[in-house]
Amino acid sequence: MQFIDLQAQYQHLKARIDKRIHDVLDHGQYIMGPEVFELEEKLAEYVGVKHAITCANGTDALTLCMMVLDVKPGDAVFCPTFTFFATAEAIAFAGATPVFVDSDEDTFNICPKDLEKRIEHTLNEGKLNLKAIIAVDLFGLPANYPELERIAKKYNLKLIEDAAQGFGGSINGQRAGSFGDIATTSFFPAKPLGCYGDGGAVFTNNDEYAELLRSYRVHGKGTDKYDNVRIGVNSRLDTIQAAILLEKLEEFPNELESRNRLAKKYNHELQDIHHTPATPEGYISSWAQYTLVSEDRDEQMTEYREKGIPTMVYYHTCMHQQTAFSDLNYSDYDFPVASNLSKKVFSLPMHPYLR
Repeated sequence: MQFIDLQAQYQHLKARIDKRIHDVLDHGQYIMGPEVFELEEKLAEYVGVKHAITCANGTDALTLCMMVLDVKPGDAVFCPTFTFFATAEAIAFAGATPVFVDSDEDTFNICPKDLEKRIEHTLNEGKLNLKAIIAVDLFGLPANYPELERIAKKYNLKLIEDAAQGFGGSINGQRAGSFGDIATTSFFPAKPLGCYGDGGAVFTNNDEYAELLRSYRVHGKGTDKYDNVRIGVNSRLDTIQAAILLEKLEEFPNELESRNRLAKKYNHELQDIHHTPATPEGYISSWAQYTLVSEDRDEQMTEYREKGIPTMVYYHTCMHQQTAFSDLNYSDYDFPVASNLSKKVFSLPMHPYLR
């Protein structure tokens, strides 16, 4: 049994994907070829936003957001401590200060109550300029955007949705990638919508942001590619990956249905054994991971392994526990829920082709 079976997916889509790749080999436009722009149009349509701008990977997508929003040294950007490193890394890379926030005990996502407490504390301290919030759609479930958008408006903060794991999820019909001022996703192979290498995208309804993103991702170019009007980066999705994603996106609604059907079965079978994941009313998860909470994690993982069932832990180490952020002087007492989750969560196999 595979934890994520990309080979099974490829075999299902083989003829379509192979044709798409050969089309690229035939026309030879390997960088910013026509499939890239076709994909951007279809991504924007699927998510329900005006603009989708692809880039080299999900971390670059976050970095591009920092550039567009002019995040800089002296700024505070709030983000969950229970997340993958890239969320906080992009903040630090911009020279800003990540201010970590505890988790909601049921959904594992950023806790709005703790967020507002951290904002008030940072405001009262007066050392940092309040700039933005990054919310993560952890394990496929969108964060509590109705409440997060209220808080962002109250404190005049920009809201960034990190939908790297959440692509396909929704709240009352509004899809992940369309919340806040700007949103990102990753096409890392293990993500709900993944390519066969690295890739990412940024989503926004803001025309000015979209224009800046298209410039920043290609060395800050202007209308002439040899006239660079700002300092940018080199972060383009290659054409072959775009071609692969076009076929995967077409199949994605069926895969999302399979993921939710599997999660429902997991919940039914495991609810009396483990603390199973919560999906609030009106929410749909894309189930990037199916994550349980167990008081005896190591013992449970051993039992599954002995039955031939692979397991993984996301995440052993919170952001406030990372060596790179030790100078911020946080402790586990500052984030009791997230610190507890990092000791107890583990994930079971989750992919659309699991029998």
